[in-house]
Amino acid sequence: MVFSNNDEGLINKKLPKELLLRMLFSLLLTFTWSNPECTKYVRSIGLDSFCNVAWNILALDGSNWQRIDLFNFQTDVEGRVVENISKRCGGFLRKLSLRGCIGVGDSSLKTFAQNCRNIEHLNLNGCTKITDSTCYSLSRFCSKLKHLDLTSCVSITNSSLKGISEGCRHLEYLNLSWCDQITKDGVEALVRGCRGLRALLLRGCTQLEDEALKHIQNYCHELVSLNLQSCSRVTDDGVVQLCRGCPRLQALCLSGCGSLTDASLTALALNCPRLQILEAARCSHLTDAGFTLLARNCHDLEKMDLEECILITDRTLTQLSIHCPKLQALSLSHCELITDDGILHLSNSPCGHERLRVLELDNCLLITDVALEHLEHCRGLERLELYDCQQVTRAGIKRMRAQLPHVRVHAYFAPVTPPTAAGGGGPRLCRCCVIL
Repeated sequence: MVFSNNDEGLINKKLPKELLLRMLFSLLLTFTWSNPECTKYVRSIGLDSFCNVAWNILALDGSNWQRIDLFNFQTDVEGRVVENISKRCGGFLRKLSLRGCIGVGDSSLKTFAQNCRNIEHLNLNGCTKITDSTCYSLSRFCSKLKHLDLTSCVSITNSSLKGISEGCRHLEYLNLSWCDQITKDGVEALVRGCRGLRALLLRGCTQLEDEALKHIQNYCHELVSLNLQSCSRVTDDGVVQLCRGCPRLQALCLSGCGSLTDASLTALALNCPRLQILEAARCSHLTDAGFTLLARNCHDLEKMDLEECILITDRTLTQLSIHCPKLQALSLSHCELITDDGILHLSNSPCGHERLRVLELDNCLLITDVALEHLEHCRGLERLELYDCQQVTRAGIKRMRAQLPHVRVHAYFAPVTPPTAAGGGGPRLCRCCVIL
């Protein structure tokens, strides 16, 4: 290999630019440039000149910068940085992450939108300065946008969704989590124009009601993933409508939708057989009957969060064990009716033997060391949560870990309350004090 002081050296002619960039980064990481011997060697073969010239050429060539992630520099990134990047990269830039860049506002993103019209993937998570103006700019100039993350952009309103629906009709993924000004009218405007949406995240959009789900049902027949966490106004009626219009659903989060009943699980079971992920934490009205029907119809279930589904019993675990062989992660925290027998069924099932990786049993008060013996059959288990399982002992955990040394067990054992001091006036330590 020949290194030359001019940019027409053989290495520059023969190697792809992407490989040259990787080589330059490796050189920066490998050589100790402050060491005189290293510096002398680098100069002796002309590598320092090559690095200087090649770096300038490659770094200033916008075609080499199709994907940029500025998350690690989030506190330093200001609007002018984004403007300079957009001017340098222009139409070559396809993917940009500004996650956490709180110094970036509407003006710089307008310049970005004008210069980078081929952008497909844009992450603005936590860019709290932006308003509807940014979405207007994206709508006007970035028609190829497919993936947009606006998490915690709290100034976003329904007007943004109307603009996006008119100019970004190829959108497939949209995250509006914690944009709490969004209402059913904004959702209707969005889905009328963006009918190819495959993933829609609406966590914490607390103004949404059943009518928003009916709009999704009418227009988003390709929807695969929907997150409605903490949308507490949603009821069974909305979920039933949603399931009828979105049969391709694979992931659904209903955690915190506290008024839902088995009617929602029935709708999922009868209309969404491809379901793989269901999060239903704090849905305290769901029962074994609903989960039985779900398990018998949705055999591809892989992850389930049933925390605080306080009415379910071992019967639900029996049905999941029989009908859901792909189950990998299951949260049963605060499901206080679950016993060792339910864990026995789970452990002896195909999913227990082959697939189960994560099991959360926090505050399952009837679980004992016997359940841990059953879990020794789950050879793939990686993480087990046992906080406040008061009948589980250190000895039981130690025996299980002897059989499954790779498993991470998270547990808490309250310290013994110290005896009352002579005279009865001594202080007693509560558990909270010990934790703090």
